[in-house]
Amino acid sequence: MNASLRWLRDLAPDIDRSPAALSDRLAELGFPVDGIDALADELGDIVVARVVEAGQHPNADRLSLCQVDAGTGELLSVVCGAPNVRAGALFPFIPVGGTLPGGMQIRKAKLRGETSNGMLCSARELGLGTDHSGLLELRGDYTPGTPFVEIFGLGGDARLDVEVTSNRGDLLSHVGLARELAASGQAGVALPEFPGAAEPLAVQWKESASSLTLEGLTLEIDEPELCSRLTGAVIRGVKVGPSPDWLQAHLRAVGARPINNVVDATNYVLFELGQPTHAYDLSTLKGGRIVARRAHSAEMIRTLDEQDRTLDEEMLVIADDERAVNVAGIMGDEHSSVTEQTTDVFVECAWFAPASIRRTRKLLGISSDAGYRFERWVDPTGQRAALERVVHLIVTVAGGTAHPEFADLHVQPWHAPTLVLRSARVKHVLGVAFSEPEMRGLLEPLGFVCSDAGGTKGLHVEVPGWRGYDVTREVDLIEEIARRHGYERFPEALGAYRPTQVPDHPRFALEDDLRQLMARRGFFEAQTPAFVPEAEGDVVLSNPLSSEEPVLRRTLTPSLLRRLERNLARGVRDVRLFEVGTSFRAVSPGERPLEHSHLAVVFTGRARPAHFAAQASPLDIWDAKQLMGDIAGRVDPSWTIVPATGEVVHKALALPIQPGFALVIKDGEGNVAGFGGRVDAKAVDAPPWAGEIFALEVTLPDEPMPPAVPLFEGVPSHPAMERDLALLVPTTVQAGQIESLARAEAGEHLVAVIPFDLYEGKGLEPGVRSIAWRFRFQAHERTLTDDEVERALNNVVRRLNEELGVRIRA
Repeated sequence: MNASLRWLRDLAPDIDRSPAALSDRLAELGFPVDGIDALADELGDIVVARVVEAGQHPNADRLSLCQVDAGTGELLSVVCGAPNVRAGALFPFIPVGGTLPGGMQIRKAKLRGETSNGMLCSARELGLGTDHSGLLELRGDYTPGTPFVEIFGLGGDARLDVEVTSNRGDLLSHVGLARELAASGQAGVALPEFPGAAEPLAVQWKESASSLTLEGLTLEIDEPELCSRLTGAVIRGVKVGPSPDWLQAHLRAVGARPINNVVDATNYVLFELGQPTHAYDLSTLKGGRIVARRAHSAEMIRTLDEQDRTLDEEMLVIADDERAVNVAGIMGDEHSSVTEQTTDVFVECAWFAPASIRRTRKLLGISSDAGYRFERWVDPTGQRAALERVVHLIVTVAGGTAHPEFADLHVQPWHAPTLVLRSARVKHVLGVAFSEPEMRGLLEPLGFVCSDAGGTKGLHVEVPGWRGYDVTREVDLIEEIARRHGYERFPEALGAYRPTQVPDHPRFALEDDLRQLMARRGFFEAQTPAFVPEAEGDVVLSNPLSSEEPVLRRTLTPSLLRRLERNLARGVRDVRLFEVGTSFRAVSPGERPLEHSHLAVVFTGRARPAHFAAQASPLDIWDAKQLMGDIAGRVDPSWTIVPATGEVVHKALALPIQPGFALVIKDGEGNVAGFGGRVDAKAVDAPPWAGEIFALEVTLPDEPMPPAVPLFEGVPSHPAMERDLALLVPTTVQAGQIESLARAEAGEHLVAVIPFDLYEGKGLEPGVRSIAWRFRFQAHERTLTDDEVERALNNVVRRLNEELGVRIRA
């Protein structure tokens, strides 16, 4: 939002801070200023000049050779390429040695053999608009050499580029900003009188639900859901021409281009009140009818930007009896626009549904000041005031007579919501208590109407129309209190608080634990977009940001591998990345895709940092298996890791794992829960010096098991008893099988089973190896007897022999 400092002070004279101080204040209120342009400072070298002669350049078809009077006492020869340069006209001129906004200094130059002693300027070159099609012609009788800032009233003015969030459409106007900045808020804002203002209007409002007639023109609303209010007025006998200097100066101060006095009046009200209005040439409206309706299928309209546009049946238009004359709330058509031949004008002011405006604007690719405001919410109660204001201004600057009856079609009246604001809730949310008078003092200057809630220790707060979009709950009012009080004024110390009694969802707790696990392993968390190339997903986006990424990802690993490639391309050898994110799977047409939380990991490089005392070893497949085991153990102790022999799981999930180096995580029921291994070198664009690359991805359960709660157990006060046995174990039997069976058979007093020696070779029969085991027995409440230990140990040996063929070595 471009705001003029002078305009703000016209509305609220007590806004007396410097531009820098206002910038700081707006930032405190939540609306930082991206830039401040001191208009007079940058235009100090510009003067008014009269073109005395304008002839064809002797050596160029598209250039003119002009003689310019800039008040220096002699005519200056100037080469100009603008199509609208003409003898007798006044234009801004910058002489040799002057500096344009932006810092470009003007020098004497030769253009096609002719010397140019300065430059005639357009609005864009002066930073007063975007029009670069021709010179900025000055209307009026000015003496050549007069400083440009004097005639345009730019002295002491500054343009503030205010960053406004999408939920605060009320701040897309000078009145909205003045309300925030004025010392007394809304009470300190008043609309100024127009210079040379016409007599005040004596307006009689005609009201109806959906249709009424005004000066032979029938107004109708066919789509109340998209257009709930339509107001209008007729002005006859206007004289269309250039706007007076003060009006042009206001528009140029905010970067707008003056067009003519009628259109400029509508733009003035738009920037002042934030309410778009539109003026039509009444003689071009066919059938004596104006209706807000949906467009016909493939209906055509040529908009003011000279583009032919095709509409669809979901778009709202303002139409006469034959055709659409306005893409509602966005841009009018060329045929019904106000021109110098216009004498009678119909002025329309309406309220349109933001979602409809947003959709239409995006589909048609139109950007306009009106559409920008409508899609961010316009005050649904402000149409009458805006229409009276714009009609009064048109009559002031263009003459004519306004018909005393104004039309107001109000199909669905907007009712201001009333919210209950509780003092206790404010204190609970903000941590600071506010009394009711303090809350009133913060809210009422913004236009909220406060009254006693009656026995609830709070307030009834009526929301004004301009805040009807973003203030719908009690917490929104609390946010306003905090904002107006000043975030910087809250105490820095953390007060006493009570933790919530509602625990986090187990999946969120699992994700946090996995993040901590990966961070302890030296991994960095990455966040990649969910949008991927077509080969990496099957959920197609209806409106993709890029044609190269039209689908949602099926897995996270390919995106992480691209980040790994980026690191390798910049010489980073040791890369450890992980991401916890959502994957998407398409189901039946018309149904929502399935979403699952995934953990993906990619890594390469050294297993440990380089150190002079040891040689750095590279990461290998065993590191990948260990990491998969750590992750599986945290998610679900029943998960196991097995080689992916004979499986194509990694291919189905688009993970380019090298055959023979693939691992699969299976849950307790044998279903695949994750996969990983060494990445095929052909699948990654890695430099020759890069090490082996490993990747894994795990699907996290929607309802994971909560982690086991650790229980305190004291150190036993009674001694342990240990027995060592050398067992002859078939080579087909794993050590883990022996431990599991021993614990199951020995009972609760067996606290440790530890293998401490392995022998293979001479003296042993083929297919057998000798493993020495230490069995430790211990009880908390007493000392075990030898008979108890021997009996338990004999049971273990017997069971090992029966089930695994293990026997004691003699």
